[in-house]
Amino acid sequence: MWAFLIALASGALMSIQGVLNTELTKQTSIWVSAGWVQLTAFFTCAVLWFFADRSPAGALLSVRPWYMLAGGLIGAFITFTVIRSMDGLGPARATLLIVVTQIIAAYGIELFGLFGVEKAAFEWKKLIGALIAIGGIVVFRW
Repeated sequence: MWAFLIALASGALMSIQGVLNTELTKQTSIWVSAGWVQLTAFFTCAVLWFFADRSPAGALLSVRPWYMLAGGLIGAFITFTVIRSMDGLGPARATLLIVVTQIIAAYGIELFGLFGVEKAAFEWKKLIGALIAIGGIVVFRW
């Protein structure tokens, strides 16, 4: 239940963040905005680490495979693409496309067991669900 509520909060926060970042970009620039977002995220994480976690940051040096460290790099491009899509499509359409794409990509990751995720069996109901979500995009667009 807790994970369900956290997922709902995550979705709401992502939408709010996308709108705020898009509006910030209109007053600055795409990379100033994205940089600010990443910088403030870093400082927030540093403060929370200091008070709540304190596990050794040096553990990052032993992470294998190395591509597991690419989350921050990807995060910068996520910020960029969310800002651009919300600016061009509006928050609702952009978020709909983003979320449906996340669902399809996440299912593909599970289905093929990519990035260390346990491989899941193919299920028709998940494919049908993804197709319904794509149909929702078509309906929402008009």
